[in-house]
Amino acid sequence: MNNTLKRWMDKSSELNERVTASAVNAFDWLFHKESLVQSGKTPYTVIHTGDPMSVRYYALTEKEIPLADNTVLAVQKKKHAVPLVLVPPLGVTTETFDLMPNRSLVRYMAARGFQTYLIDWGTPERRHASLSMRDYADRMMTEALDAVRAHSGCEEVSLMGWCMGGLQVLIHAGLPDTQNIRAIVTVASPIDMRGGGLIAGVSRIINSPAKFIAHYTDFRLNKLNPESFHAPGWVTALAFKLTDPIGSVTTYWDLLMNLWDREFVESHTTTSDYLNHMLSYPMGMVGDMFTKMSLHNQMAKGEFVLSRDRVAQFANIQVPMYVFAGAKDVLVAPSTAEHILDVVGSSDKRFEVAPGGHMGVILGSSAQGAVWERAANWLAQRSQAPQSPAPTKPATKGSRPRARTKAAAADAVTPATPRRRPTARKKAAV
Repeated sequence: MNNTLKRWMDKSSELNERVTASAVNAFDWLFHKESLVQSGKTPYTVIHTGDPMSVRYYALTEKEIPLADNTVLAVQKKKHAVPLVLVPPLGVTTETFDLMPNRSLVRYMAARGFQTYLIDWGTPERRHASLSMRDYADRMMTEALDAVRAHSGCEEVSLMGWCMGGLQVLIHAGLPDTQNIRAIVTVASPIDMRGGGLIAGVSRIINSPAKFIAHYTDFRLNKLNPESFHAPGWVTALAFKLTDPIGSVTTYWDLLMNLWDREFVESHTTTSDYLNHMLSYPMGMVGDMFTKMSLHNQMAKGEFVLSRDRVAQFANIQVPMYVFAGAKDVLVAPSTAEHILDVVGSSDKRFEVAPGGHMGVILGSSAQGAVWERAANWLAQRSQAPQSPAPTKPATKGSRPRARTKAAAADAVTPATPRRRPTARKKAAV
């Protein structure tokens, strides 16, 4: 058999395999789409149930986990002393942090040795329309962290929040009676509504008309019946898709071109399912975001007024802070997120711009190295059990006290070393 004929037969065989695989994947995509969705695969235990909030605990049983770069990460057996609580924003499902088996933040942090918890804000119904920031950032957050402390046996917790979840973390940490927070990580959380990005731009546009209406009329958003203005989930989904309208269309062309690749189809279908099943926003939260954040820009001034007798002051936050922003985030520009460092009272704080847009910075394939790993390394240095002070010995005559040395905590500890898997595969981008 000559080489030309052999190459032709190999190409024909490969084409036949791709056509067959494409037909199978297309059938599943059209009629059994649920078989392609890979989100929410990490096992968990519900340790607290409220209305509508609950708390999940993730404990891994496997010895290693797959990563997005086609490597595997060995699960660390020794646990850090301080548990980590992940805080997603409202309007999205809990699959945000467990999107794919190889792109799961909860699985990654658990593998890195953290006792990993997740606040599930639940699915708001019309009867929850009056829930406000005070309900979420104060009452429910307190309930959730109390449950974590009771379950873990540790009084201190570290918090990591994305987008609005990061703002809820800041508001809770800024309350005068909040204690026992060890460290905070925020990702793409908008704090300055006069900065850059789409959210800040919309705020600037509506600011003048809103002030005119407030000055010359009796109309007040907080006087409306919340149940009459319940924001359905499709509004949230549309808002996310409008951040990249061209990509929302061209992604289906990518699916067609890679229909033969089962992993690509699973990744694409999972991401699309996630974006198509956003949750509703309670009108009480919409009102707080519009008036206190967009109109009055309270957070950029270092506070958030939950009520007349309940005010979060960000200067109260003295714990270590690590703030991330997405380089291509059209919703929350890096400058809008960076302002967090100007208003908190922390001395141990840092800011970093990572690859990706508003979703890609926390969910994308590059997030594992650019955000997850760096956050895990940074948190690991700040998650050790507190050291009890050593008993002091009385000084003897003629002795001189030794000078104390302050050890500088390294921000980059030795990272976990992933091991490459046998074969590489193509993945759908977020």
